[in-house]
Amino acid sequence: MTKPDELPPLTTVELPDGTRLPLRALRAEPVDGAPAPGGPAPDAPTPGGPAPAVLILPAMGTPARFYRAFARELHAAGLTAVTVDLRGQGEATPHITDPRCRDHGYRTLVEQDFPAVVEAVRKELGADAPLFLLGHSLGGQLALVHAALGIGPGVDGVALVACGSVWFRAYGWRRGPRLLLGEAAIAGLATLLGRWPGKRFGFGGDQAKGVMRDWARQGRTGRYGAKGSALDYEAALAALDLPVLAVSVEHDRLAPPGALAHLVGKAPHARVTRHRYTSEEAGGRLDHFAWARSGGALARRVADWAGAAAPAAPTAP
Repeated sequence: MTKPDELPPLTTVELPDGTRLPLRALRAEPVDGAPAPGGPAPDAPTPGGPAPAVLILPAMGTPARFYRAFARELHAAGLTAVTVDLRGQGEATPHITDPRCRDHGYRTLVEQDFPAVVEAVRKELGADAPLFLLGHSLGGQLALVHAALGIGPGVDGVALVACGSVWFRAYGWRRGPRLLLGEAAIAGLATLLGRWPGKRFGFGGDQAKGVMRDWARQGRTGRYGAKGSALDYEAALAALDLPVLAVSVEHDRLAPPGALAHLVGKAPHARVTRHRYTSEEAGGRLDHFAWARSGGALARRVADWAGAAAPAAPTAP
């Protein structure tokens, strides 16, 4: 039974290794209304067609339920909003603290989990519904990598919010060296303990050691990759040709503008729209996480971008 404050369940993705990823969603009504004067935008969704959908991918250690308020704002702006937990987090089973949850890293997330989730969303909403990934922090980094790899049914664009590369040089000469040392220490401790106990240390939540080692490697080298993967993540990013909405958030010290610029710079062929989300626009306090509770104005901006970026519906012969 769905609790009053929870989003309605959409479906549950079941992976071959027994992992289960529940999806929740607020479905929007089909696009309605007459064309604007002068005709609709060339790529605007066709009136009467399915509304664009946004799949929210969480930050490291952040449960999908954290984004419920923002999902409602997206829905109020005319979008279908879908949430899912990353493997081992939130409602996903087994949980990262369960011995049955085997170690995993970026490869499992972007090459196995995300394709299955996107396929399930497209099956539930219809293959013709425009579908965009909206990633926060780590969720945004991995969303962009997944979209670039082209595994599975694919998506129509990626929105990055409070997100950026964790390459230490993107944080400047004051913060960069400290970040590099911290990333190395976290990866080392995760390797030693077999898992990163982030709840105990107040950073990133409890995580698989593979995730933290891939995270730290990207922080050290500036390059995305995953242990055991045969795919070249950097080459895929360099060839990415999709709409990307890159949103930096005021007072966000964890993903400053330089970190976002480094991430977006890896995809020179992407059609990038940049926006700075400020406290004045939000009408409330902002930081790396607070934006999700003051996201009404941002949701409307995402809806405008998704509506313009959505592929045109095929015309009848």
